[in-house]
Amino acid sequence: MKFATFRISGTVTWGLIEGNEAVDVGAVVRDRVPDLKAAIAAGSLAELGRQGQAARRYPLDAIEWLPVIPNPDKILCVGLNYEMHRKETGRSEVEHPTIFARYANSQTGHLADIIRPRVSSDLDFEGELAVIIGAAGRYIGRADALAHVAGYACYNDGSVRDFQRHTHQFTPGKNFPGTGAFGPWMVTPDELGDLGPLRLQTRVNGQVVQEARLDQMIFDIPRQVEYCSTFTRLEPGDVIASGTPGGVGAKRTPPLWLKPGDTVEVEIDKVGLLRNGVADEPAG
Repeated sequence: MKFATFRISGTVTWGLIEGNEAVDVGAVVRDRVPDLKAAIAAGSLAELGRQGQAARRYPLDAIEWLPVIPNPDKILCVGLNYEMHRKETGRSEVEHPTIFARYANSQTGHLADIIRPRVSSDLDFEGELAVIIGAAGRYIGRADALAHVAGYACYNDGSVRDFQRHTHQFTPGKNFPGTGAFGPWMVTPDELGDLGPLRLQTRVNGQVVQEARLDQMIFDIPRQVEYCSTFTRLEPGDVIASGTPGGVGAKRTPPLWLKPGDTVEVEIDKVGLLRNGVADEPAG
């Protein structure tokens, strides 16, 4: 099943995506399940989806896509998690995942513009698989990790590179408003099977700039869930952005920075296609 958060006729809601239609499940269950994060926490997504089958349906071109989970408790990002990307950055091998945080208000949805901030022109792309946590947990073992996953989505962990390089801490360059694209929807694990062979591809204006299989991650999804749940309690709706392959714009000669008018796409087999334009931050 595919679930999304979207706005229709000025109202933020959530629901199922079935073919070319969005099913407004939120309108049916809003009194007890106000948003997709709450639906995940309720532990009954499939049942809620069935309850919503009688809900009103809208063509996809009538909705405004929002980040899949607009209000996660936390977004944890895994850095340097493909060998080609580690090598292109010149970073050393490490025994544990490199983790940094992104804030919820830095996110944007499918078909919205990624915003290049007025203080920088070094805006980069990072296509990734997002993992959405379904069941809360602390000290989750690898063997149990996937049972704590509600679903997967495409993510573009857009980076303002000069701010990222101000110090050894990544946080400033990863949290400008409108730089983290997330969507269009979350796909439940039963639709995907083995993640390993699935291909991730990032394109800028139709040109392939990143490509990898998910089994090329240095730290796989169970290891990420295990590690993150050691230092924090994972909550329903939390997001883990699992890392980007090599080919980022900053490491090209000359660098390939995103600019207004560009179109950037992140596509993952069986998961979906996330497409965004690029625009400058408005003046004022």
